[in-house]
Formats: sequence, C-alpha cells, structure tokens
Amino acid sequence: MERQGPDTGSQYRSAIFYTSEEQKRIAQAYIAQLEAAKVYSRPIVTKVEPFRAFYPAESYHQEYLKNNPENSYIVYNDLPKLENLKKTYPNLYHLSRRSHQQASGIRPTPRLGT
Repeated sequence: MERQGPDTGSQYRSAIFYTSEEQKRIAQAYIAQLEAAKVYSRPIVTKVEPFRAFYPAESYHQEYLKNNPENSYIVYNDLPKLENLKKTYPNLYHLSRRSHQQASGIRPTPRLGT
C-alpha cells in the first residue's frame, strides 16, 4: 500500500486529490471499473481524498531527472518508463514535454518531419 516501484513508506502512498465532486466521482468510478475488470491481482488501495494544500518539494528534488541523468535510480527506474511512454504514446509524450517546457521557460527542440 505504501510503495512506488522500489520505494516504500507512507510518503509513497497512492492518492488522488480532487477539487470538485465531479473529479471525486470520476476517480471513484474509474477505480471501481478497474476493480470489476480485475485488471490487477490485488485490490486497488489508492485513496481518493479532497485536495487541501500543495507543498513543493525541496529544491534538490526540482528538475531531478534533468540535473541527475546518471543517477542509478533514474537510469534503472525512470528512464525505461519514459522510453516506453515515448514509444507507446509519441504524440502525447511530445505534447506533454512541450507544455512542460513552455511552463518552465525552456524552448522546445524542433522535431524534423512535423
């Protein structure tokens, strides 16, 4: 229940924080749909809770992948997931990356052929 990949502890608890009753309903309905379809062998333990506050991570956590691309955790856990996302959803990955770059002031790298 308190785990994300190789990490464990209460800070890794899975949760969806909603800001409206509609978001709450959608999240609960989707979890119920996954449970009914038996997508996972064990029950989904993601909590659905009201959003109360946002606390930014410490500065050394900001842009962690960009600042620590050789870190063994990044290399073994995150980079393979990102490569899979790029292959599976190339258009969505590109759009998401562009939105993040624009929000952070980074100029997107032009893609050939688009």
